[in-house]
Amino acid sequence: MLLRYFYDEKLAHASYLVGCQKTGESVVIDASRDIEQYIEAAKKEGLKLTAAAETHIHADFVAGSREIADRFNAKMYVSDEGDENWKYQNFDNIDHQLLKDGDKFKVGNLILEVMHTPGHTPESISFILTDNGGGADRPMGIFTGDFVFVGDVGRPDLLEKAAGYKGTADAGAKEMFVSLDRFKLLPDYLQVWPAHGAGSACGKALGAIPSSTVGYEKMFNWALQFNDEAAFVKALLDGQPEPPKYFAVMKCVNKVGPALFKDLKMPVEATDSSVLHEWLESGMVIDTRVASEFAKGHLPGTINIPFNKSFTNWAGWLANYEAPLYLLIEEERLSDILRALRSIGIDNTVGYIDVKVALSQATELESYENIEPVAIKEAVEKDEIKVLDVRNRAEWDEGHIPGAIHVMLGTLPDRLGEVPQGQPILVQCAAGGRSAIAASVLQAKGIKNVINLLGGYSLWKKEVLEAVN
Repeated sequence: MLLRYFYDEKLAHASYLVGCQKTGESVVIDASRDIEQYIEAAKKEGLKLTAAAETHIHADFVAGSREIADRFNAKMYVSDEGDENWKYQNFDNIDHQLLKDGDKFKVGNLILEVMHTPGHTPESISFILTDNGGGADRPMGIFTGDFVFVGDVGRPDLLEKAAGYKGTADAGAKEMFVSLDRFKLLPDYLQVWPAHGAGSACGKALGAIPSSTVGYEKMFNWALQFNDEAAFVKALLDGQPEPPKYFAVMKCVNKVGPALFKDLKMPVEATDSSVLHEWLESGMVIDTRVASEFAKGHLPGTINIPFNKSFTNWAGWLANYEAPLYLLIEEERLSDILRALRSIGIDNTVGYIDVKVALSQATELESYENIEPVAIKEAVEKDEIKVLDVRNRAEWDEGHIPGAIHVMLGTLPDRLGEVPQGQPILVQCAAGGRSAIAASVLQAKGIKNVINLLGGYSLWKKEVLEAVN
């Protein structure tokens, strides 16, 4: 048997290639949309991609199972659990099998048994793997998807918060409690292979270790320490981070099936910055430079989302899926940026231009100031400047600058009316990264007199020590 682990840092997403070396067959579990990595690994190991399996309808990335099925005539294995709202659709011309609790399917001599594990979503299933080709009569591990993570479990409130299904959070938490009771009955030695790691919004306390065991999680995972359902439900729902807006889009995309790569168009390169006016009229223009460079000088109307580990998340929060997207990029970054955008279904990237070219041709540039807490403390205390805190709700609740206004970054474009007018605005997050994005959003929306707090609340608390707890 062969097991390969793949990890997308921008999405904190883990996927797996599992192959039977005796027969040359393999399956990808919870594939990302970028399937080239699996193709390369399978070819290197002398395997064929014969199957793709999903643990549930994912909300945070576009699944690559249908891409694998289309390109390699592979068979798809997906859940048939849950109610009618959580059934996969559009399987015309796709070889597939719908799975229920207790079902088994084979990939070569490998056996994968289905365990229905609702809670994160109603249709969630896990796959228990046995290497029958190696003579084993007991399972080796379990692919848990977004059911059990290292140190955490899947949040049950996404259907309500992101997809709009009212009243499902409490019901999902109760289902999770029952599913975890089943999980506790599994052998302690069983390896646990989850679909996400630290940084994912699919839970609130995910560990950075790629795998675990059932026994270890039973001892140290906070969610497996409860015997009382009511106490568990309260603890699970409390403190969950805000789900990105694009999660609702992903649920729909993965349910009905995403566009295939062969049907996507490449963006057109521009060499004259005069197109910027037209671009801004029709859609959004993202400048992908680091925040410090953007702050020094940028084209009016553009939004700064630096191309780093957080790029995909904030693009999903801020981009309009229904409108064209345009990019200001640095040399040789286009393919990586497109891969990140397409991983969450932002397929309508129409044009791009080298940012240096655009800046050199510009007749007007904007900027904003970066400032440290000690330099702005007195103005804040005298209310000469308003403070806008763009952190998550849980961070705000733990402590914030006195008199600050709280608008979480991802919701800022829809809540501009809450931003004070007529006074300078000091934008602040935990360390200065999110607030820099927020400063660009405000300026693009016409609120020009903004300042970014370097070091954010962390440095403010250290230097000013006036947090409200």
